Amino acid sequence: MMSKSVCVFCGSAPGTRPEYVQAAQAIGRGIAERGWTVVYGGGHIGLMGAVADAALAAGGKVIGIIPQYLLDREVGHRGVTELRVVDSMRERKDMMFDLSDAIVVLPGGFGTLDETAEVTTWAQLGYHHKPILLLNQFNFYDKLIDFVNHMTNEGFIRVNHRDILVLCPDVTDVLHKLDTYHPPKIDKYAEIKAESAKATAKGRVDGASADTPSST
Repeated sequence: MMSKSVCVFCGSAPGTRPEYVQAAQAIGRGIAERGWTVVYGGGHIGLMGAVADAALAAGGKVIGIIPQYLLDREVGHRGVTELRVVDSMRERKDMMFDLSDAIVVLPGGFGTLDETAEVTTWAQLGYHHKPILLLNQFNFYDKLIDFVNHMTNEGFIRVNHRDILVLCPDVTDVLHKLDTYHPPKIDKYAEIKAESAKATAKGRVDGASADTPSST
């Protein structure tokens, strides 16, 4: 990866297994050791805090983005390299995305799902071509991918669009893909337009064939 900023989406809770925190620490440390910057939601609790603390301990740069609403409730990380305070969750998500060149998704809850769904939709629409890598520790995201496959089978997601979300079995694979993975360039409505033009052209050919008199 040529650029050096990685957005990390993850839970503000630590989860039920100590391995979740350990993996978050390994992600933060691995990003920092490669000279990259961590961009995240600015919290000091849960997996968010684990990522930030590990990156800082490894000498890395950490940029946190947090709404004033949450900062007022004392969940902001005051020790990060840079803590940017914004007015809303909307602005937070936009800034996290704008400052990053790749997205890593660790286990989390509704907030993590919201962030992931939004950047995936943007990729589907062709707004960006940033890698979106899901750490599938303990098969955490298997059910999500099952649901994505269900939506695909029911005709609401295109088959090639499933490739936007990349499952990684462990931290090593996440860090490797940050270095090497090039996501597919997808643009949903460009695809629809091309298919429509192709269908129109085919219809004209078929119509012309039907109008041609028989030689018999």
